[in-house]
Amino acid sequence: MPAEEEVRLTVPATPELLRLARVTASGVASRLGFTYDEVEDLRLAIDELCFAVTGGKRQEGWVLMRYVVGGDGDTLEVHGKASFAAPGPEPLLNELSGAVLDALVDEHAVHRGDGQGSPSFRLVKRRSGSP
Repeated sequence: MPAEEEVRLTVPATPELLRLARVTASGVASRLGFTYDEVEDLRLAIDELCFAVTGGKRQEGWVLMRYVVGGDGDTLEVHGKASFAAPGPEPLLNELSGAVLDALVDEHAVHRGDGQGSPSFRLVKRRSGSP
C-alpha cells in the first residue's frame, strides 16, 4: 500500500461484527510489512479500544473505522468513531487497559465525543525500526 492511503470500514456496534475491525487492521498492517507480533499487538489494541467505546455489549448504531497509512508506509493510524441511536455508555478505559495499550501501540487516546452517543478513539502503531 502506498503512503497516505486510507481504508474505511463501517460495522454495526456489536461485539460479533466488531471483529471485522480487527481483521481489517491485521490485513492492512500485514501489507505494510509489520511483523507477526506487531500485527497481534494491533489486533489486541483494536479490541481494547472498540470495547472502550461500545461498553463491550450490543449497541444500536455503528462504528466507523479509518485505517490511515502514514509516513513511508511504516505507520498505521487507526481512528474509530461510534454513532449510537441513543447516547451510549461513557467510553471506559481503566488503568489496566491503559497500561496494556501503552505496551501494544505507540500512541492511543479515547474521547467522550459530543455527548450524543459518538465516542471515539485513535491509535498509532509504527513498524519496528521506524522513527
